Amino acid sequence: MNHFSIYSYVIVIFSIIFFTISPIYLDAIFAEDKVISGADNKDITYVAKFVCGSIIDDNGPLRPGHYNTDISITNKQLSKISFLWTVSVNDGPTSHSTLMTLDHQKSTGLDCRDIKKVIGLENNTQVGGFVYVTIPQNYNPANPNTVVQYSLDDINLLDVQVFFTANALDTLPHEVVLEKISFYIISDETGKIPKQMIKTTLDVTLNSKLNVISDTERKVKEILSSTYDISENEFDKIEIRIKNVSVGVGSMIDDHAISLSIVKPQVYPQNEK
Repeated sequence: MNHFSIYSYVIVIFSIIFFTISPIYLDAIFAEDKVISGADNKDITYVAKFVCGSIIDDNGPLRPGHYNTDISITNKQLSKISFLWTVSVNDGPTSHSTLMTLDHQKSTGLDCRDIKKVIGLENNTQVGGFVYVTIPQNYNPANPNTVVQYSLDDINLLDVQVFFTANALDTLPHEVVLEKISFYIISDETGKIPKQMIKTTLDVTLNSKLNVISDTERKVKEILSSTYDISENEFDKIEIRIKNVSVGVGSMIDDHAISLSIVKPQVYPQNEK
C-alpha cells in the first residue's frame, strides 16, 4: 500500500511539472483546434464594390464619365472551391445566387456585362452596387448573422481583386490632327470685334478631320461668332483673308483613370440555439 501511494505521488508531481513547463505547447495545440473548428459552419464572404456605365452629371461623388469594373477571382488553394456570387444594386433589386466552381490555382472574372445581365439591367445607363462572393458552409438562412473576426490566413481562401477604370471622354484615347489657321480681318461692319484686331495677323488652332472638305474661312468666322457674339446672319459683314494653313499631329488625348482594390474576406457565423 505504501509503495502504491509513493507511486501515485510521483505521478501527480510529474503531471504538475509537465503542465508547469509546457503551457505554451498545450495552448498552441488547443488554440489551433479552436481556430479550425471555429471556422466550421460559417459563410466566408467577399464584398466587392462595382460601378458600371456612364454618369452624365455631377450630382454624386463621381465625376461625369464612363465607368467599368472587373472583379478577378483566383482559387489559391490546392483543391476545388465552389462559391456563390450575388449582385445587389444600390436602392434596387438583388439577383439570384449563381454557383461557380474553380479548380485549384484557376481564376475567373466578372465584368459589367456579367453584372448587368444577371440583374436584368443590360439597358441601364448607370448601375452601381455590390457583388457578394460567398463560400457557404452549411448555410442556414433561418438564423440571423453576426460578424466575428478571424485570422485572414485561416479564411482567405480566394484572391478577390477589383479593377476600376474610368474615362471622361466619349472615345478611346487617340492621336489628334490639328489645323493651325493664320488670318487677318480686313473689315468688320458689325463693330463687335476689337479695332486693334483689324488688319492684324491672327491665328487659331482647330481639330481637323482627315479626308473631309471644309470651308476654312467659315470655320474662322464661327470662332469669331462664338467669341464676340456675332450671329450667322452677320457673317457677310465680316471680311477676312486666310494667310496660311498648317497641319500637325497633337499629343494623345486621355482622361483615363484606373485603380485596384484587394477585397478582404469576412466570416458570418450562424447563431447556435
